Amino acid sequence: MQSLDELLKEAEAAHGHLCAGQVLGVRMAMLGLENLGITDPRGRDRKRLFTFVEIDRCATDAIGVVTGCRLGKRAMKFRDWGKMAATFVDIETGRAVRVAARESSKQKARERHPEIDNKNQQQMLAYREMPPEDLFDIQWVKVELPPEELPGYKGQRIVCDECGEGINFRREVRRDGRMLCRACAGERYYTPL
Repeated sequence: MQSLDELLKEAEAAHGHLCAGQVLGVRMAMLGLENLGITDPRGRDRKRLFTFVEIDRCATDAIGVVTGCRLGKRAMKFRDWGKMAATFVDIETGRAVRVAARESSKQKARERHPEIDNKNQQQMLAYREMPPEDLFDIQWVKVELPPEELPGYKGQRIVCDECGEGINFRREVRRDGRMLCRACAGERYYTPL
């Protein structure tokens, strides 16, 4: 595994800037991998790792850099729970660990570096230095991964009976004998004009 500084440089390049969320994301991913015993997530271990992220903020980009998991590779899943947390799953062993940032870490950052007025700078420095137990809660969890969630899944493509768009990965909704996409079934996040 690369060093914290090396991974932070890569995260900064991928994200466009370095911030406290990037530092948390890099450290969170490093800790998750360490707990799973995965040492080469972007190399020989790349097909072993699957990650769930719970927030669409800077940390998620950093987690992707460290783990090599991406939405487009189907090795990362986003759950919009608004939490600074991620779950790292070793597909080979079935072991999974959820790492969540402690809310108290912000206060500990202020206490650690009261001489720094800029909150982001204060947190970036403190989050680099703080021991993992001051930054994160770690919980071993069980994650069920059905075949259609995994990278490489080749399933039947269904066509929505309402709009005619194709639906992959068993995401269709069966209603009154019809096959519908989630939008036509009422889970639409957009409104047609």
